[in-house]
Amino acid sequence: MENRSYALMTGVFTIALLVATVLVGLWLNRDKTELTPYEIVTTQSIPGLNPQATVRYRGLEVGRVDEIVFDPKVTGQILIRMSVEEGSPITTTTFASLGYQGVTGIAFIQLDDDRTGSPLLKTDPDHVGRIPLRPGLLDQLEKRGLAILDRTEEITTRINTLMSDENQKTIIGAFDNISKAAAAYGEIPQRLGPTIDKLPRLADKLEGSLESFDTFADSATATVKNYDRLATGLQAPDGPLNRLNDAIGSLQGVTSDLEAETLPHVVRMTDEARTALRSVRRTADSLSDRPQSILFGAPNAQPGPGEPGFVAPTK
Repeated sequence: MENRSYALMTGVFTIALLVATVLVGLWLNRDKTELTPYEIVTTQSIPGLNPQATVRYRGLEVGRVDEIVFDPKVTGQILIRMSVEEGSPITTTTFASLGYQGVTGIAFIQLDDDRTGSPLLKTDPDHVGRIPLRPGLLDQLEKRGLAILDRTEEITTRINTLMSDENQKTIIGAFDNISKAAAAYGEIPQRLGPTIDKLPRLADKLEGSLESFDTFADSATATVKNYDRLATGLQAPDGPLNRLNDAIGSLQGVTSDLEAETLPHVVRMTDEARTALRSVRRTADSLSDRPQSILFGAPNAQPGPGEPGFVAPTK
């Protein structure tokens, strides 16, 4: 009976000692860090993120995820509640993104800032500060991958359109035309062979023509010199041009005398001759009308109005 009592007391003491040891260990290892609440607001998918996930600020661990719930005020919006060590530089420009640990697929919250020196983000249990969530690396890769797939599909469609039966015939025809053109260009050197053979003779003829042109140029130079000498001789003081000028001056003097003296006499003689011719014409007309006037003389002129003996004609 005494052995059983002793064994029971020993067991109770051992259990009490173990419990005391655990409590002391928990008390010694308790986290004395003061935490500040924050929320992350997003409408993106957050695969791999679970409560108690690590929160890091530029790679340094600063807190834990407490809860992941849907926003009761905005449909489809997700709230990620987390606790961050007090004193962490969470500012108004701080943003969050999802990071992944190796190949395990376990996500964590990565905090970063667009710039330094921004004012701190105010938060308290009644008004929790909210941090926006930006697309992470995988989200960006997914979006770019989808864009690349869309572009690849578009390129494939265009290639299929380009390689249609009708376009294939057109391309084959173009290659055939190019082949014919290349063959035609290959025949050009053969056709140009005789012309190229004639080039030396043409060069010799051209050289002879240049020599003839030089001779002609020399002759033209000599002719120009002769013309210069002729012009100099004509313009000499006793040259033909000066003598011709003197003769022209004398002729102008004779012409002036003729206009001043002879022409007025000739004009008067012409006027007198014109008057005599008029008289002769009147006499001839009178004889033609009355030939008897040669024997009997000219008839008396009839008196005109206002003269003696004028008689008005009767109707």
